[in-house]
Amino acid sequence: MLKLFEKELEPALTEVNLLQDCMGLQGEIFREVESRRTLKFYVGDRAYFLKLHLGAGWKEIIKNLLQLRLPVLGARNELLAIRKVEVLGVRTLTAVAYAAEGNNPATIHSCLITRSLENTRSLEELAKDGQISTPLRRRLVTQIANTSRTLHTGGVNHRDFYICHFLMDMDTFNHDSPLLYLIDLHRAQIRANTPQRWRVKDVSGLLFSAIDFGLTRNDIYRFVKIYSGKSLRQTLREDSDFWSQVLSRAESLYRKDHGMDNQRLTELSITTRA
Repeated sequence: MLKLFEKELEPALTEVNLLQDCMGLQGEIFREVESRRTLKFYVGDRAYFLKLHLGAGWKEIIKNLLQLRLPVLGARNELLAIRKVEVLGVRTLTAVAYAAEGNNPATIHSCLITRSLENTRSLEELAKDGQISTPLRRRLVTQIANTSRTLHTGGVNHRDFYICHFLMDMDTFNHDSPLLYLIDLHRAQIRANTPQRWRVKDVSGLLFSAIDFGLTRNDIYRFVKIYSGKSLRQTLREDSDFWSQVLSRAESLYRKDHGMDNQRLTELSITTRA
């Protein structure tokens, strides 16, 4: 049985009764739905996040399966994803506790505790506040393209791959390579190889989430070149089907949110021809 418990959580929590202790934890609630709760709490002066899963239920499981989606049955998936992403060398959350009870996939109760990433802000927040300069944006495009390539070649797809899920360490804001952390891995999938349809979903979601924040056509081409590991001309020739799918899906997502006739898309003039 998979378990994890770091002694730094004592005496507020105990390894033997971890799940029961987590049920009674009080803190700042960030998300609460019928079967899941996310809250921030403290042990001494150190902050943590608890994700508590109370069973997805058969209705949710069947709905996901009918939509050809893998249901998230508990916190185990995020813990395994965190460990895999760490092995790949991508900065992410640090897990310090995990426990689960039950064998019925619809009623498994589980919890995952991670250290809070203090003094960080999401790239979406920084972009909305106008804090991402042109030089910084270029550096971020390079970093995120490398991270995307590392994840997908390592067999991981995120499934919620948006710039809001990249957190910047604000102590490194002015550095040449600011530290970024990838979060919200609870829906991530791990395989030997990442299928093209899931790579398309990740990359198109990333592009869609960044379109309104100063992204340029050259930024997109820079991402394409780094992500592919090839020259721009070569990847646009050899992988044209992949990039066409990425751009088509990103544009569809954007139009769905912002309307069919949006000047921003015209300005970008995205094309798969170098």
